[in-house]
Amino acid sequence: MTSPADSALTVFGADWCRDCIRTKKQLDSLGVEYTYVDLVVDPSAADIAKEISGRTNIPVVLYPDSSHHVEPSNADVESKLRELSLI
Repeated sequence: MTSPADSALTVFGADWCRDCIRTKKQLDSLGVEYTYVDLVVDPSAADIAKEISGRTNIPVVLYPDSSHHVEPSNADVESKLRELSLI
């Protein structure tokens, strides 16, 4: 995997992770485009997610302004998306 695009929202997660499923569902329902990096399919991407967040928890949501959330609530994601005028 290459580094996430600067202008894209990127979600690092796994399909077995309930928080990842919830965050993806929220982004889909809001119509927000994002790149999903499945850490089961690409285990080496876990190193990138850890480098971004400093933690091994998922999901890691990387925003276009280079900020991130780890295991964010829906309210946290929505607030950040509004701040960035993505919704």
